[in-house]
Amino acid sequence: KFLVMNPEKIKFYLQNYLDSVVTPKVNKKREEAGFSKAKFDVYQIVKGSFQPCFVVNKGQLARLERALGQFMLDLHVDVHGYTEIDPPVLVRDQAMFGTAQLPKFRDDQFSVHAGLVQEDGTIGLAEHDNSADEISSRDHLWLIPTAEVPLTNLVREQILDERQLPIRVTALTPCFRAEAGSAGRDTRGMIRQHQFAKVELVSITTPEASLEEHERMTASAEEVLKRLGLHYRVVTLCTGDMGFASQKTYDIEVWLPSQGQYREISSCSNFESFQARRANIKYRPSGGKKETKSDFVHTLNGS
Repeated sequence: KFLVMNPEKIKFYLQNYLDSVVTPKVNKKREEAGFSKAKFDVYQIVKGSFQPCFVVNKGQLARLERALGQFMLDLHVDVHGYTEIDPPVLVRDQAMFGTAQLPKFRDDQFSVHAGLVQEDGTIGLAEHDNSADEISSRDHLWLIPTAEVPLTNLVREQILDERQLPIRVTALTPCFRAEAGSAGRDTRGMIRQHQFAKVELVSITTPEASLEEHERMTASAEEVLKRLGLHYRVVTLCTGDMGFASQKTYDIEVWLPSQGQYREISSCSNFESFQARRANIKYRPSGGKKETKSDFVHTLNGS
């Protein structure tokens, strides 16, 4: 029963947390220690079994993060009409290519192999005697950087009936990114992590409906912040700041008093048919026969 669908109680805990860590000037020592002196214990592990850019949430903060995720899922499912999905966090090359993480952002991803890395750097498989060059895609998987990957690929290589659209799905998953704290940026505290939890929204629509769906999705993300009483702004990105696959992107930035600036915490993008062409996702107009020409859907996602 802890905080479930209770934004007022979540706001109370959030404010207690903010009051415990926010000071008029940024306290770098506290930031580096992961706010260990705060009312909510947070430990940033930098040695032993963990590496930098990982944190361990403890006690009330761990409960708060769990409650926030559940609150967001319930809001999107019960109010905004999304269907909750519990997807895998390991995917194949084709899935990452379909949503445009590969090949351009290959170096920003974590991958795993079905076996152990040998001392000479080659990969020894538990049930195979293959060399590294002979390993098939069956033995290699990627940790998802966002639930956008498995959610969008739910309909890959399909021809949908127009009556099935729009498809709206949401998921709360751990996400993994290798570029966390890269180039010395945001290496302290909890801003950029190799592993973090995120709620994702994905919509599959007809081309005619994607612009309206983009506004609807962004409003759904904004509603979370409105109910939590957080100060935010919506920024329309210029083409130089957008991902290369996106046609239009809104960033939602929340004011962080401890840093004295707005920071992006949500990004809602319309990819039009870019991902659909890569993943071969099409639809056929309602009432159309099999001979009726199909067309590519539009895909959208927001965090």
